Amino acid sequence: MFESISVTELKKLNNINLIDIRSIEKYNNKHILNARNIQMEQLLVYPNKYLNKYDKYYIYCQKGIQSRKLCQILKNSGYNVVNVSGGYEAWVLNE
Repeated sequence: MFESISVTELKKLNNINLIDIRSIEKYNNKHILNARNIQMEQLLVYPNKYLNKYDKYYIYCQKGIQSRKLCQILKNSGYNVVNVSGGYEAWVLNE
């Protein structure tokens, strides 16, 4: 099983690898500060192009559903990933 974190816990962290897997349009409209946008499909097909198995990554989507699925797949492939529960919508509600 992979790890999950709430947006409240996420806000306490500094200098993390934060990945927004939403569409480029949604990312460009608004995103969590310091998050980089990598499409979910890209991470599924080419995870080693974007991720290092020695680093920890926090991954979010709009509601936390797609990121949860992606985290399970990446975790099974040996990546150290953490799902951000509730995704961007939870972040906005928690501001």
